[in-house]
Amino acid sequence: MTHKVVHGYLIVVLLAALAAAQTAEQKTSKYLDSIRRQPSLLLAFVREVPKGGDLHNHLDGAIYAEDLIDFAASDNFCVDRTTSRLLGAPCDSCEHYTPKPAIRCAYDDHILYNQIIDAWSMRNWRPGDESGHDHFFATFDKFGPTSHNHVAEAVATVINRAAREHVQYVEFMHTADGGAARKLGMQLGWDGNNDFAKMRDKLLADGLKEITAATSKTLAEDDARARLELKCGTADAEPGCNVTVRYLYQVLRGLPREAVFAQIVLGFELASSDPRFVGLNLVMPEDWYVPIHDFHEHMAILDYLHGVYPKVHISLHAGEIAAGLVKPEDLTYHIRDSVERGHAERIGHGVDVMLEQDPIGLMKEMAARNVMVEINLTSNDQILGVSGDDHPLPIYMKYGVPVAISSDDEGVARSDMTHEYLRAVESYHLPYTELKHMTRQSIEHSFLPGQSLWAETKGSFRPVAACAADIVTEEKPTPNCEKFLAANERAREQWKLETAFAMFEKKF
Repeated sequence: MTHKVVHGYLIVVLLAALAAAQTAEQKTSKYLDSIRRQPSLLLAFVREVPKGGDLHNHLDGAIYAEDLIDFAASDNFCVDRTTSRLLGAPCDSCEHYTPKPAIRCAYDDHILYNQIIDAWSMRNWRPGDESGHDHFFATFDKFGPTSHNHVAEAVATVINRAAREHVQYVEFMHTADGGAARKLGMQLGWDGNNDFAKMRDKLLADGLKEITAATSKTLAEDDARARLELKCGTADAEPGCNVTVRYLYQVLRGLPREAVFAQIVLGFELASSDPRFVGLNLVMPEDWYVPIHDFHEHMAILDYLHGVYPKVHISLHAGEIAAGLVKPEDLTYHIRDSVERGHAERIGHGVDVMLEQDPIGLMKEMAARNVMVEINLTSNDQILGVSGDDHPLPIYMKYGVPVAISSDDEGVARSDMTHEYLRAVESYHLPYTELKHMTRQSIEHSFLPGQSLWAETKGSFRPVAACAADIVTEEKPTPNCEKFLAANERAREQWKLETAFAMFEKKF
């Protein structure tokens, strides 16, 4: 054997050894890099990636318009042919151009059917007389009367889709009391001295405890019906049965302050008494008059009630605004105040962070406090026109702020978690390791109870001592680790994610 042949043979052996030494994660990462310019293969890859948790998901907005039409038809609603708003009976006939046909007429009228879908979502929206912001938020008033009647079907539909996209955990934002707290707050009014303690006591004495119990009962019934819809526990169980579901009580911050106060108190009460509710969030467009005008008061309410209920988790919409949408001075404090005065552990959107006072200092503070940002790329583009290099996702990552991809209102946006992940990979050339890191953060920053599987998450994810000897694969954990997982729900969900990653990476 010549020296040249021997040298070539050694190179082949060395390359083979290096290839064998590559971890499954490294091979998966290499594969992703090899298909970045092949959109179809990239989509297929991203669809199969384990996606952990969806922490920013409005239940009403997650329902696709086609399902909403079915809900409305079963409720015998009519529809305004001009505005596509749902209306009560009596309805006109299905003849063309009647102003108020029954919505079931749309099944035999493709023009009406498509018109409703476009009006109830961002499908076919184009910039023009109506902004993306206005079209997006106007959808909810159009289909709202029926979505509230079909919570169980909505949950079943959305988590089934989530399961097929390899999402294992969802926190739904949901105003589950049907407006009862709002009505009670309006009846009792506002204390002229802003005495939050007195107002809370009055609410609890005059019916909020009963509303809390009734809301828990209703949600339990809805959850049971959703599982029945999915055939859970049978041989024909749908994929959604494997998705863990929790709820954030959704406060409507655009309401009068006495109604907002009552809803916030209800959110704290539910999260203190019902394990299905893991926290609360304040929603509705941040730029509307009441949310802007009452913002500081809302933060003061949260500050007070956080002292009363210190263990209740808070996630807040903040920074879902952009230059030109509000006055410049209203862009400078929402995220910081939500963290410092509102006690937010997670921020939803955070798009205008670079317009905040001392944005770099703020992000360093968020990193130090371990405050996560729920990233919603599609809705940020549709509502605010912010995408690509204008979006702060890479800046948050640069300064060590935890981030995770979420869906926001996937039905209205006509998106899903696969395409949110795809958008992140394509827009920011994210490596597989960063995608995996974000996904792990989604469960790490969930509001599930119990300790984390991870002792350290800022650099590499290092497991706690009880599971330090375990290699997380499809195999069962060691007895010591199994005992730890049994006692900590969040750690169990994280182990489930690691098992999913191990199975996914074996393919490469």
